[in-house]
Parts: sequence; structure tokens; C-alpha cells
Amino acid sequence: MSELLKRITINPKQCGGRPCIRGMRIRVSDVLDLFAAGLNAEQILAEMPDLEAKDLQAALLYASCKLNHPVLVV
Repeated sequence: MSELLKRITINPKQCGGRPCIRGMRIRVSDVLDLFAAGLNAEQILAEMPDLEAKDLQAALLYASCKLNHPVLVV
């Protein structure tokens, strides 16, 4: 497992079991939404000072891993 992916935590009692960054209530989807809205890494880190640059990398890697699977057409 990548060291970056260890930054992603899943706790069924936190944020509805959605993947979060280092046990904080900052969801991976929150980070991805900010990137999608056009913010760059520096802007996201300024907006969410509890995050580190590696957290942003981890969120992107996690999303990539989740999307990188075969699609079965039934």
C-alpha cells in the first residue's frame, strides 16, 4: 500500500463512513470538489490549514485507485 494512502481513513461513525483525511472530518470528496471548482493546491491548503500537501496527493491517488477498475457490462 502506498504511504500516501495511509492518510485516507474510513470510520463508519464519522462522516457517514466516507473516506476522510487523517481521521479529520475533511472528506476526500471535499478536497476533490475544491479541485473541481478550480482551486489549486495552494488555495486549498490556505482554505483548509489543517491539511498538508501530501493529503491532497493522497486524495487524488485514492480517487484514481477507486476509478481504476474494470467495468463489467451485463
